[in-house]
Amino acid sequence: MQSLLILGRQPALGLAELESLYGANALQMVGNQTVIVDIDPCLLAFDRLGGSVKFCKVLTTLDTTDWRKIEQFLVGVAPGHSETMPEGKMLLGLSVIGLDTNIRQIEATGLTMKKAIRNTGRSVRLVPNKALELNSAQIIHNKLTGLNGWELVFIRDGNKTVVAQTVKVQDIESYTRRDRERPKRDSKVGMLPPKLAQIIINLAAGEVPETALKNICEIPAGEPIPMPTLGASVLDPFCGTGVVLQEALLMGYGAYGSDLEQRMVDFTEGNLAWLKEWYVYETPTGVIQGDATHYKWAYDFDFVACETYLGRPFTSRPSPEIINQTASECNLIIRKFLQNIATQIKSGTRLCIAIPAWQNGYNQFKHLPLIDSLADLGYNRMSFEHVRDADLIYHREDQIVARQLLVLTKQ
Repeated sequence: MQSLLILGRQPALGLAELESLYGANALQMVGNQTVIVDIDPCLLAFDRLGGSVKFCKVLTTLDTTDWRKIEQFLVGVAPGHSETMPEGKMLLGLSVIGLDTNIRQIEATGLTMKKAIRNTGRSVRLVPNKALELNSAQIIHNKLTGLNGWELVFIRDGNKTVVAQTVKVQDIESYTRRDRERPKRDSKVGMLPPKLAQIIINLAAGEVPETALKNICEIPAGEPIPMPTLGASVLDPFCGTGVVLQEALLMGYGAYGSDLEQRMVDFTEGNLAWLKEWYVYETPTGVIQGDATHYKWAYDFDFVACETYLGRPFTSRPSPEIINQTASECNLIIRKFLQNIATQIKSGTRLCIAIPAWQNGYNQFKHLPLIDSLADLGYNRMSFEHVRDADLIYHREDQIVARQLLVLTKQ
């Protein structure tokens, strides 16, 4: 059985993340924002994915994109499926991606399915569509991933339709807590979103070892999924308030960090202490004050994941002169960091670093000069089969400073 993932706001980042973890050959794009991963849904570690918002298991593929024929198929199989579910009210939801239909038709199909299921004596509630696709909040609120939930997702794939069932959606509450409720925050050093931190870590870590692929289908419903211990550790040399370390610990990695400012070290330690109040993890961690451009790390780490120095924040578009000056400052610091850490890591060690890029037009960016001299600094830049290098930029339309992700290996 295959897994299907619906990617987030910037699909390229989620796609690169999946390619890093599972390999290019395991991925098959379906449309612009959906990807089939050739892995058993029971083994897919969805909670560690920052770039995917919905996780489904593929049920079948129909040789049609005609919604009327799809409805006929659903009415035929829904009663039989309802009889396999536990007792109690059945919860039904429908989501559509890329097919030529509308909300009214989807709701009509849902009501027809509901009638067919009720004819078997089963009670069923249909979740109404506000859009073609139900969002995460609707799925969570209506318990559509519970034992009696059944959210079906229909995705156009050329002249065919992939039919999948939602297994899980991103835990909005947990992400919000880890982002906004941490006791130590500082907007002046940037606010790295936990989802982006996960992507950075996954791009740096590479393929998931088989020992980490826990069979979630063997865990009784309602019980927490145990935290993996992956036997590897990450270093964040620009740890700031500790978001990368936080997410690495929750993934099962050891997490070590350093920062130029002792205040940031104190912030990280405070946030990691707060994290233990909410989550259980047993992997090692450590934080120390140190300048990434010349510090010698004593930690035993396996890969590097970090958001580097992004320069000054801008609330309005600065002049080209100011951007050039800021870019020069950032380039010098990050170049010195790469030169420094190159002397402390083995050949083949993998890094993912978020560096600044400045948006000077719609999807047009000014990049750091060091990108063109990575080989001279002792690194090879990794590329992905499914994603262009130019698309590995995290940004919003109204943001001036974007984050460009570089995935590197030490020569």
